[in-house]
Amino acid sequence: MGEENFLAVVRDFKTHLLLERKLSSHTVRAYLGDIQSLIDHLTLLQISTITELKLSHIRSWLATMQVKGAARTTMSRRAVTIRIFTKWANKKGYISTDVGSALATPKAHKTLPDVLNVANVNLAMDALALRVGEEEGPIALRDCAMVEVLYASGARVSELCGLDFKDIDYERQTIRVLGKGNKERTIPIGNPAMRALKSWLAEGRASLANSTSENALFLGSRGKRIDPRAVRTVVYSALTALEGAVRMGPHTLRHTAATHLLEGGADLRTVQEILGHASLATTQIYTHVSTDRLQKAFKQAHPRA
Repeated sequence: MGEENFLAVVRDFKTHLLLERKLSSHTVRAYLGDIQSLIDHLTLLQISTITELKLSHIRSWLATMQVKGAARTTMSRRAVTIRIFTKWANKKGYISTDVGSALATPKAHKTLPDVLNVANVNLAMDALALRVGEEEGPIALRDCAMVEVLYASGARVSELCGLDFKDIDYERQTIRVLGKGNKERTIPIGNPAMRALKSWLAEGRASLANSTSENALFLGSRGKRIDPRAVRTVVYSALTALEGAVRMGPHTLRHTAATHLLEGGADLRTVQEILGHASLATTQIYTHVSTDRLQKAFKQAHPRA
């Protein structure tokens, strides 16, 4: 293929990520941000077309990022992004060879996710239930149901926001969510989450519903399907009062659900299916979390620790 300017190639790559790989808009933005950073560096090197791209240019860009103090996780993600990009560009004929295939990925430091203990989870849920009793309003009922469902299911925020009426199976006590890559999965939820969900639907949702609500399960204050930002705000508020809590959001509840399942005896494959992880390796981080928590408990409780 002839010489192509970067703008046209990036536009084509964006279409590929959205329509063919079906990645979320957030992930696509991150990928395109990395590509734009590389293009800015190439411009400084007076490289104006993708056909001129070489491995040395990519390494020069990554080295510059490292000198500027980029975190290992950022470096690792950018290396992955570029490998995906050059593989796609080679397949599409924009470049004659996959110049990024030989690029090594900087190993990121593994960080253990924040996890709440059972006592703190119960405290947060009790506080939400108290709000329902005091306020007797639809927002309190909705917030209680959302937090209960997030902890019970380990679902992602986007999956919670996408729930419709038809996605609830009352008899089996499950919800059906649409995860990454448009993959559906069914997740069981417990009695407390089910009770909170039924209370919201019976006593709260109708107060917020209007012509824009359609079949959305959870609604914002103006009646539209609730958006991820609003859910995060609710969870931040619910967890702020906990002792020693930093700014914990919905992903903390997801981490906590996974850890508590493993600590309660669930096997790794089951937790993988519940969370919707494509790789078992992603789920395995929670075994490290559980081990870390067990070690802390051992040191605190055992007389000869």
